[in-house]
Amino acid sequence: MKTATSRTLLALACVFAFSVTAQAQVNENELGTEAVQSDETPVLYVSASRGSNRKDGSKSSPLKDLQKAIDVAPEGAVIRVAEGNYLGSLDQGWVKVNKYISIIGGYSDDFAQRDPLKFRSTMRPGVKQIMTSGNQGVMDIRVAGKRDGIVVIDGMVFDRGQINKYVAPLYDNPLAAAPEGTETGRIVVVGESPSAKVLEPAGMTSAFQLISGEAEGNITIRNSVFLNGYHFAIQMAVKGGHLDIHNNVFVANRMAASEVRGGLAQPNTSSVAFHNNTVLFSWSRDKTMEDMGFAFRYMTGIDADVYNNIFGTSNYGALDRTYVDADKSKEAKRITSAWDNLFFANRNGDLVLPSGGGGWTYVLAKNFEDVEQLIQYENNREMNEAEAKAISDKIDAAYLKGFIGLTGSQTSSFNPNSSINHLRSALGMNMQGTETVRVSMYGNRYPYEKAFDLFGAIEGYGAQGIK
Repeated sequence: MKTATSRTLLALACVFAFSVTAQAQVNENELGTEAVQSDETPVLYVSASRGSNRKDGSKSSPLKDLQKAIDVAPEGAVIRVAEGNYLGSLDQGWVKVNKYISIIGGYSDDFAQRDPLKFRSTMRPGVKQIMTSGNQGVMDIRVAGKRDGIVVIDGMVFDRGQINKYVAPLYDNPLAAAPEGTETGRIVVVGESPSAKVLEPAGMTSAFQLISGEAEGNITIRNSVFLNGYHFAIQMAVKGGHLDIHNNVFVANRMAASEVRGGLAQPNTSSVAFHNNTVLFSWSRDKTMEDMGFAFRYMTGIDADVYNNIFGTSNYGALDRTYVDADKSKEAKRITSAWDNLFFANRNGDLVLPSGGGGWTYVLAKNFEDVEQLIQYENNREMNEAEAKAISDKIDAAYLKGFIGLTGSQTSSFNPNSSINHLRSALGMNMQGTETVRVSMYGNRYPYEKAFDLFGAIEGYGAQGIK
């Protein structure tokens, strides 16, 4: 039986291996916002196929589990992740990042090459993880105490398409909301009991993100894929410092692709830059499609720069600037911008603002210069015909066709003389009616392989190829 002493020796062996294998091989391009790596930077290797958690984490003797690597890594370490699916400790379906470290995915199994689009380091929980997936994102980042601390997430694939609950793809059944050729019917949300058959094995409904957390310091999330998120792709708080989100692909995420709020009372202490990302098919809260369904949300307590992105096919609107700080002095100091973005087939508008009358104002890209909340606003525009064709050729055809042809209907009925309403009235309860909402498509699972085609779809805008 392993003792606490033996576990300690294993951890010490890993740290020793880090110092032995540490080298300047992780170049500046991999580290980005990190300082140029020194010869003393600890490096740890993880391989799902040939690793073992009893190994020392060196290049020739990698660990198996990403969470194990995080647990034993010293602050400032770099973790290189080979191709494979990583589900956390004991395959529970999530990992927690609670140190200032860099996680670099996309390596071949022998670590001789790096190509995140070919050698995919994934976090794709399935139905086996339903009972153990916890109450946080697939990756939960929680670091504090170092305003100059660095966390990098680079070259990872996050996908909840195998654990969400969907209606079966019954193309001839309008209850399924499954356009011809799509992988599934519509997504099922909390509180629903669909009358149509669900896809088996049945998944779950839960308010879990792809990346969640609270962070202080300099955080970078790049070169990654965020697919089929049930409850946001990235939902975080920055508690002093900067979050940089760039060169990622976001597809078919419910609620929003990115919602990052400030976590400190003082204004202008937290910031987020969201740039060079491709964001498609951000779905609303539910099938009534009356709220949410944004690509990027400007939240209070944080300054935000949004530029060089592709924002397309948002179920509600591309950019949400409806949150206003209750403290007028803080709101006046808040800095939000959007420039050099391309927009494509967003349902209500490219930017959503409060109207002052209890509703929303929908703004097209050509009118951003008139939006006083945007400090920088230049060169936002709708895609031209050639650009729209170029990206359409990269999107799954059945999914795009279904979205463009999206229809919905809503019916209600109320019978005060029904037996149930007679009983409710006798008991002093409000009488009830029924409401039926039907849509032709809502939150259907996007095909995994097709998401990778979106890198480099339009040169100079959105996510580009990863070098």
